[in-house]
Amino acid sequence: MEALRLDWAGGAPRLRTSEALARQGLVTTVSSRAGTAAVVGWVGSARDRAAGARSLLDDAGRRGAAPPTPAGDYAAVLVYGDRILLTRDEQARIPLFFRESGGRVSAVSTSVRCLGSATELEPRYFCRYLAGNMAQPHSDLTPFSGVHRVLGGEVVELSITGQMRGRTPRRSPRATDPPEPAAEGPCLDEAAQELRLALETAVGRRMGTMTACHVSGGTDSTSVALLAALLLAAERGDAGDLVLLAGRFSRGELAAERPYLDVAMEAIRRHTPAARPVIVDADDVADFDDFQHHAGDADEPHAHAFRAPFWARLHAAAAELGCDTLLTGCGADPVVDANPFHLHRLARTGRLRQMTEQARAWAAGSERGLRDIVRAYVVQPAFPLAAERITALRGGGTVLGGLGTFNRPRWLRPGFARAHGYRDAGIAESRFVFGRKPEQSLYDAANYVAAPDLLSWQRARRDGFFLSHPFLDPEVVATMSRLPAAATFRPGRPKAVLRAAMADLLPAPIRGRSVKVPFNDLYARGLRRHGDELIALCRSARHPLVAEMFDVETLCRAVREARLGLGDSYSWDRVNSSLALVAWLEGLDRRSGALGGAAPVSAGS
Repeated sequence: MEALRLDWAGGAPRLRTSEALARQGLVTTVSSRAGTAAVVGWVGSARDRAAGARSLLDDAGRRGAAPPTPAGDYAAVLVYGDRILLTRDEQARIPLFFRESGGRVSAVSTSVRCLGSATELEPRYFCRYLAGNMAQPHSDLTPFSGVHRVLGGEVVELSITGQMRGRTPRRSPRATDPPEPAAEGPCLDEAAQELRLALETAVGRRMGTMTACHVSGGTDSTSVALLAALLLAAERGDAGDLVLLAGRFSRGELAAERPYLDVAMEAIRRHTPAARPVIVDADDVADFDDFQHHAGDADEPHAHAFRAPFWARLHAAAAELGCDTLLTGCGADPVVDANPFHLHRLARTGRLRQMTEQARAWAAGSERGLRDIVRAYVVQPAFPLAAERITALRGGGTVLGGLGTFNRPRWLRPGFARAHGYRDAGIAESRFVFGRKPEQSLYDAANYVAAPDLLSWQRARRDGFFLSHPFLDPEVVATMSRLPAAATFRPGRPKAVLRAAMADLLPAPIRGRSVKVPFNDLYARGLRRHGDELIALCRSARHPLVAEMFDVETLCRAVREARLGLGDSYSWDRVNSSLALVAWLEGLDRRSGALGGAAPVSAGS
């Protein structure tokens, strides 16, 4: 989807924005003596988008030391009298791309399809994409040759004529690399108070004029919805501008979530009776419904397109009510739970006895073996590719057996993988996921794995909002990253800090639950319903890159194995990614989401 476009006419920059998205408040344009800013999304506060855009324009325009990246969900083009800046927030929710050749940028857009050519694809990107679920948002590569991604938190500087001057990573003031925490630290209650304050701030800055909160009956989404309700009630005396959005299942495994959903809705409305519950019946929804549309029409390959039917139905319900933002509980699992890679820090700093004692506590609390805990959180982060190869050797016999996050799936042709850098892509992805300090890399990786937002972006013109995730707010991440394990880990009690932080609000049945029903039933139902269609999609694919890249029959065998329940979540992710790529390549000749109803913006000071 193209929300804004920058190109050059007669050597002068020409900035245009989508009139439809501007009317919805999703694109904000401001001007001052310094220049002009076009911001997709919001900076600082979702409610005052113009003030945030002006602040970004003024702060980024100052020469000298670069200011920290402000909070928000945005991509922005800033045109000054002597230069042009392209930037995104650090969470990288909203895309921004530029087409460059010979050191000169010829166009900038939020749509990679509108900048690229379907006849000039970048094979290295597809290896990078297939190496892991988190490849897209933190890699410069795009599917099209000559088109680059502005990375999260990055500032790309151009001359006023489009010459590339530099690319500068700019981080927010969150503690991504804090000092090693001391043995002493805050107790659980003090840690809970810190988290509560940070989470309230994160929810508050994301509140819109009409806010929807996804409520599933879990601890995470219920916490966000409760805080949103209290903030609105404190401001206005009621919460009439709050929508409580939920998908409800009356059969299958997910029907077990319904009592918790009812308890959550009752608790929220007890605090704010005017909040409007919107319950969407989802019994007829299955993963992979209308897959070729959801995966084929995406701006770039979308690994989570198989889950789009469920979310699209909820989005449509919120859009009908005029919501301008939708808050979720995504990100809480990795961010506000105790950090298991603390064990890796103990091992690499030589505290083996302490590591063993804490690993035993982790094993007892999670009902896993000590060997499993040490392998997952100490050995694998140190030798990720070797650990996967050993697992693959043990899991032979099926296409999905032993297939983890980085190993080459058997349906990816080895010749293509060698020619276009699959091994290097796997190494790069493993370094991103684990890094030199896995306990810190967890938070960076969580930002991308917990909240795949390409569906939200793809539907924004229709829905009038983007998803937003308070648990992935930089302040929330900073709060959790600086807390020692002693303050966060309670054996058998996941997310102990969050439960303590929300103890006065969460109803007892939700506060006390430790296991939530996963969406495996939805996935299995989708494969039963659409497995033959997915196999037919692969076999009938006409794009030459599909046959060059994949052994189609082996991929079809993987689909059949997944349909039978073989494999695990890691191997299923690899199948889903590959199917989405096939559908995307087949949809390349469809009409792209080029800028329609464009509003020209004065780009001069």
